[in-house]
Amino acid sequence: MTAEWAGEGLQVNGIAPGYIHTEMTQKLVDDAEFNSWILGRTPARRWGTVADLVGPAVWLSSSASDYVNGQVIFVDGGLTAVV
Repeated sequence: MTAEWAGEGLQVNGIAPGYIHTEMTQKLVDDAEFNSWILGRTPARRWGTVADLVGPAVWLSSSASDYVNGQVIFVDGGLTAVV
């Protein structure tokens, strides 16, 4: 999509969240073994929060990212860097 639409002034980017602590993931947080795996595997040593997604979303929706196109911004505490 980026290759087709960038010339028309459209930006195509994405946000790829890691493990985010929400109501929907509470059972995973409560699972001691899984929670320990996440905390031990994620360089940030914590679950992400919804607030962690706000900055990248605001940046991508602002003029500060006008020349950013075709990118996926991983918001995962560094997890993909060590996989």
